[in-house]
Amino acid sequence: MIYVAVWGYGTVGSGVVEVIEKNKEMVNKKSAAELEIKYILDLRDFPGDPYEQKVVHDVNVILDDPDVTIICETMGGVKPAYDFTKAALERGKSVCTSNKELVASHGPELLQIAREHNCNYLFEASVGGGIPIIRPLNYSLTAEKLEAITGILNGTTNYILTKMEREGADFAATLKKAQEKGYAERNPEADIEGYDACRKIAILSSLMTGQNVSYKDIYTEGITGITADDFVYARAMGRSIKLLAMSKDTPQGTLAMVAPCMITPENPLYMVSGVFNAVCVRGNMLGDSMYYGKGAGKLPTASAVVSDVVDCARHQGRTIMCFWNQEPARLVDIGDVERGFFVRARDDAAAEIEAAFPGAEKIEVEGRTRDCGYLIAPIKERDFAAKYETLGDRVLGRIRLEG
Repeated sequence: MIYVAVWGYGTVGSGVVEVIEKNKEMVNKKSAAELEIKYILDLRDFPGDPYEQKVVHDVNVILDDPDVTIICETMGGVKPAYDFTKAALERGKSVCTSNKELVASHGPELLQIAREHNCNYLFEASVGGGIPIIRPLNYSLTAEKLEAITGILNGTTNYILTKMEREGADFAATLKKAQEKGYAERNPEADIEGYDACRKIAILSSLMTGQNVSYKDIYTEGITGITADDFVYARAMGRSIKLLAMSKDTPQGTLAMVAPCMITPENPLYMVSGVFNAVCVRGNMLGDSMYYGKGAGKLPTASAVVSDVVDCARHQGRTIMCFWNQEPARLVDIGDVERGFFVRARDDAAAEIEAAFPGAEKIEVEGRTRDCGYLIAPIKERDFAAKYETLGDRVLGRIRLEG
């Protein structure tokens, strides 16, 4: 018998209990042991819940119980999850988490503690919800030199951009609809400003390089500046607009960033719509591979947590190797990166645009009289930003081109 505890009985935590109980026979078979949920840690009581007798309010009940060897941390946030997780690992208890914020902030430290105490810190559910991506990077692609990872890593922003594209709605109205449907939080800042995607690409970048890529050092831009007008021009060019989280290995270091980009139909992420997520990985031998599915939600995320529980059960007393150390990775200054841009400007700004960006290609859209669009040839980000700034209110927006 292997005893499991769940920290946090919210959406994901209750989903973990549901997956283990509903799929008990299969989970036990694949674990090669019988799993039993012994405790559920939460501040609240749950009268009438089938598992109310398992609820405790003191974490030490779990930490001090030698029978509990696997913990599912689904609390979210850094405090007190960090302190609880560290204490559990130091006692030799494996921890499986969906907490991207904690993994991005303290991943290499917690992995080291797990190694020192012959247990595991696993975090499949921290990126992509139910999409298997951490395990492929750690196991399936170990023969590869990973060259790039690009993904749509936030379902809320992808839902909003999809609705704007298909219905011609503006950002504010679409965000409100997403909140009404439960796809966006009441405070959506982490999603729409790109912070959620930033933490996820920091984790993936760290696994790609084996060194620590801090999310605090990644250039991050959200979707609040994207308008319905931008989609008019994107459609005219046969492109779509997606919030991309990108990481690339270069001779100068790792290039990591999060930003809205216009992409062509040749890009496999072009067709990823609604709340779905996808991650494209490029290896030097395999080439491109893609991982697609629901990036959030109660049961998809819980399923990923339970897959880690099964892995821990199979490796009791042994540490599963994860190549992510505490040495800081060398990041490329995005100012040095060359890329093309789309610029939307006032209809009377043509002369200024063409003077600032020689060779700019005007995008003709029938019926547009208030603004005009331009494709800017590849230019260093730093140089583009300086020229763009001089145009003041003559320009209405800019979006990077990818692919």
